[in-house]
Amino acid sequence: MNWADLGTIAPVVWAVLVAAAVLVVDLALPGRRAPAIAVALAGLAIVALVILSLAGHTERAFGGAYTLDSLTTFLDMLFLAIGAMTILFANDYLEPRGLPIAEFAAILIFAVTGAMLIAGSADLLLLFVALELMVLPGYLLVGFSRRDPNSTEGAIKYFLLGSFSSAILLFGLAYVWGTTGSTRVDVIAVALTRLVATGSIQPGLAMGLAFMTTGVAFKMAAVPFHYWTPDAYQGSPTPVTAYLSVGPKIGAFAIVLRLFVEALGPLKADWLPVVIILAALTMTLGNLVAITQDNVKRMLAYSSIAHTGYILVGLAAYAGGQHSGITAILFYGVAYTFMNMGAFAVIAALQHWPGVTSQISTFAGLGRRDPWLGLLMAIFLLSLTGIPPLAGFWAKFYVILAAVQGGGWLTVLAVLAMLNAAAAAFYYLRVVVYMYMREPAEGIEATRPSLLFRVGLAATGIVTVFIGLIPVFQTLASNAADVLKV
Repeated sequence: MNWADLGTIAPVVWAVLVAAAVLVVDLALPGRRAPAIAVALAGLAIVALVILSLAGHTERAFGGAYTLDSLTTFLDMLFLAIGAMTILFANDYLEPRGLPIAEFAAILIFAVTGAMLIAGSADLLLLFVALELMVLPGYLLVGFSRRDPNSTEGAIKYFLLGSFSSAILLFGLAYVWGTTGSTRVDVIAVALTRLVATGSIQPGLAMGLAFMTTGVAFKMAAVPFHYWTPDAYQGSPTPVTAYLSVGPKIGAFAIVLRLFVEALGPLKADWLPVVIILAALTMTLGNLVAITQDNVKRMLAYSSIAHTGYILVGLAAYAGGQHSGITAILFYGVAYTFMNMGAFAVIAALQHWPGVTSQISTFAGLGRRDPWLGLLMAIFLLSLTGIPPLAGFWAKFYVILAAVQGGGWLTVLAVLAMLNAAAAAFYYLRVVVYMYMREPAEGIEATRPSLLFRVGLAATGIVTVFIGLIPVFQTLASNAADVLKV
């Protein structure tokens, strides 16, 4: 290790220091929430500046185990946005319930640090360590409301199934190492290219591919490895649910980009059929079950599963020869982050006081009780549906276009994606109907969110509306995807 290596991983180092600073401030000023929030948000802003100062560089550190490129920068900024928005939304939910914000922010930032480390991992060992750094704090966040039995139940299920999936993934990584003799991503790609050219693919490699697919599919909540999602989402504090719906999911797709696309790219003809099946099942089952839900948090949980399927369509398009599929994945990640976190933030605003549930009846008359929250929730739901010109429309457009350009079975997958998007309109628009065409629920009064909450909610709404209309987002996604061109 040298000082140049530390400079390359400076964003990760700064993120760890920010988490530590939040805890130190909380020890120095116990019981005061504002200083901890200020340090967390200011620290994340500093990390963002560090990332931007390194933008445009392509460097490797620690013997090639970590790589800094435009893809790393793109994903790091997205993870920071997820962390910042979660903190902005959290205090209004946690304070009335007597839950500490400093510990919450520190745990969250450690999780974001793990996700950032995944984004730059170029070695299987570092990739696995980074994954655990991302998911272990997630278990704590799900069970953060210790006195809530639903939160504890969700945390236990998430922890047990997550531990098994991590072990399965590690078995798969071990098989790849045993076959190629290296843990370095670039060396593995070269070795697999040679094996494919000579036709000497070993059975152990197929076993490793199956284990890795299973492990990653769990992390992104793809069918049939999605069982933890509804209980974990419903039982978690709502700001945690907002984070879980995007943070670990985008982190899992970062693993896919570094592992399946970059290292296992030579085998894409072998894993393409599996991805097509996963995408079809995940979209369809997620939407069908979401239709039956009366709890909006649970509905959005199954909706999140369906969106995993849409993103997998982009991965299938890449495996089918369309590099634009990678651009579509990255763009979808940004669009989904803002519109989904915004939807969960509105739920958190309604649950400002303990005892208010997330049943669909809670949303009755919201457009009249609080026109601002009602309008934003309508925007987020319409975007999730895929109504133009909102972010969700462009996200679906790019993944479906990439699949259509791939032809063959990918065209069938694209048609299925469009049919699923149409089916999803039923349960999204059902909430809109309740907000504007039902009488307000009795006993539920509108509460004005804090300034920080309103800033975060306004930011998610603005990005959701304008992301598809401003070419810069598509350009950034395309530049980041170009890193993975062979």
